[in-house]
Amino acid sequence: MEKVPKGGFNFDLYHRNNLLSAQGQKLPKFKKTGTTICGIICGDHIILGADTRATEGPIVCDKNCEKIHYISENIYCCGAGTAADTENITGLISSQLELHSRATGRQPRVVTALTMLSQRLFQYQGHISAALVLGGVDSTGPHLHTVYPHGSITTLPYVTMGSGSLAAMSIFEAGYRSDLTLEEGIDLVCEAICAGIFNDLGSGGNVDICVINEKEKADFRRNYKIANPRKYQSEGFIVPPGTTEILSETITKISSLVDIEEIEPEDMDVIG
Repeated sequence: MEKVPKGGFNFDLYHRNNLLSAQGQKLPKFKKTGTTICGIICGDHIILGADTRATEGPIVCDKNCEKIHYISENIYCCGAGTAADTENITGLISSQLELHSRATGRQPRVVTALTMLSQRLFQYQGHISAALVLGGVDSTGPHLHTVYPHGSITTLPYVTMGSGSLAAMSIFEAGYRSDLTLEEGIDLVCEAICAGIFNDLGSGGNVDICVINEKEKADFRRNYKIANPRKYQSEGFIVPPGTTEILSETITKISSLVDIEEIEPEDMDVIG
């Protein structure tokens, strides 16, 4: 008689991995992703920031990618993790939120986007590698949240995510105040992203800033600051003719290699 399986965790794969490891098999490693994203509540505004480096393991594959994604006119989202996952999950929620807004005839609220993102990520149990900083301003005021890949959320006046989050958080812990002016808030977010760029190998490139408020259109400042400009840029290499010595030269006519046959053109059939 078969035993009825009981609920709880299943450790079969754990024992299998230990057996394969004991036999000398190398288990696949997790691929480290690198990013620094952050956001703060500054009065009636939300200020989001992100670096622009995209990595593929130890390789920098894009120096100026865009990590601040559009959700709606009053809501934006920074993404850390796998680039394809962050772009597609934010694009999916953006389209669903637009349909929801048209069906209700109202401006979408930040909590609606937060619920959609959280439920979608929880549904896939962390297999969607997207760590998000969601910020926006609606009729109830400014809101700032973080959404983890497994679907858990936090709500704070200043947040950071990504591999450079500790460096960025140290800047916020030292410099954040509830009475920051808009320019002070932008400078603080920029400084936090720069801290991640200079102290985390997975972060780099430039600094993107997005300022959101309820009354005006979001101010997306692409490449707000170039943190690491090149001091010495090459003007190109000019190689004068004759630099490389020609040892031998052979010229072969094509006519000696192929047969050339001349044919008369034929009239085309015209169907009227």
